[in-house]
Amino acid sequence: MVEAYVNRIATAVPPHDVHEAFLRFGRSLLQGDNRRSALFHRMAERAEIEHRYSYLSPQPKPDDGEVSAAAFYVPNRFPSTAARMQLFERQAPVLAEETVKRLRLDGEYSKISHLLITCCTGFSAPGLDFEIIARCGLRGSVERTIIGFMGCYAAINGLKLARHIVRSEPAARVLVLNLELCSLHLKETTNLDEILSFLIFGDGCAASIISADPTGLALDSFCAALIPDTHELITWNIGDGGFDMVLSGQVPAALNEVLRSRIGEILDGAPASAIDLWAIHPGGRSILDAVEHALSLGPEALAHSRTILRRFGNMSSATVMFVLQRMLQASGKRRRGCAMAFGPGVTAETMLFHAVG
Repeated sequence: MVEAYVNRIATAVPPHDVHEAFLRFGRSLLQGDNRRSALFHRMAERAEIEHRYSYLSPQPKPDDGEVSAAAFYVPNRFPSTAARMQLFERQAPVLAEETVKRLRLDGEYSKISHLLITCCTGFSAPGLDFEIIARCGLRGSVERTIIGFMGCYAAINGLKLARHIVRSEPAARVLVLNLELCSLHLKETTNLDEILSFLIFGDGCAASIISADPTGLALDSFCAALIPDTHELITWNIGDGGFDMVLSGQVPAALNEVLRSRIGEILDGAPASAIDLWAIHPGGRSILDAVEHALSLGPEALAHSRTILRRFGNMSSATVMFVLQRMLQASGKRRRGCAMAFGPGVTAETMLFHAVG
């Protein structure tokens, strides 16, 4: 049977670091409520996030036609879903093109046979697939698939589908793009749970090439673990004022339970000690803590995931690919790895892989 490999991964983020600006906005929504303000401050200090990025400029009057966050998010007049999608249509192709070009494919664009895109933060038609074809000079006959609205675990499903394609068509070269502009869905609210979500999410994009060429990371197997009776713990719905998220504080405990009970199936019977590389989606500090505790991992096991969380926050489906990029750059031959990402359901999508140099 033909094996599939992640040959290359490139990543990019928008130009503006908005972490501190978003924290100031979150605090402003809690003015006059000392108890909840203190809780927000404490959670911000514990989040272990230092930077998050957006195309929305934190400067009141940005240059070069950029959009100011203050002009987009006007108190008492936050933008409609339509206005947010218009900005997505304008910004997303720019980030997509920059990321794909970082793959340094040069004359290889014509060899791309399939294009897979994961995204849950913006939609339009014709959309990103057509924009990428036009901007990057892909063949008009490239096969296109959109994996939409699956949330943070969509990248694992994208790699799973790419593996199926390569195993059935050994000459295929699959371009997978994971793009999310989470900052377009900021809310003006006094709900503390919603405000706390501002601590986590940022924008980012990853692009990867999957083929039968035996270099990079070999995609060995996949396993999905749906946690019963948890469908209300993570939700992502389209509302009149953007997309509405529910991210329950019960998620880490649910993940702890399912990983303890199903780790044998996820690792195909191997012990956790047999895994050298843990590419865990950094959905938040508490998520990483739950995985580390459930699998009895050492403090260095999730170092790459914690670095990505600190430097970029949670970029939904793109985030685990940022982690895998670091492993692709640093790993030696035959090291075994396990990737995990979590999202609505609650579901853990997992993948076993190994580095081949």
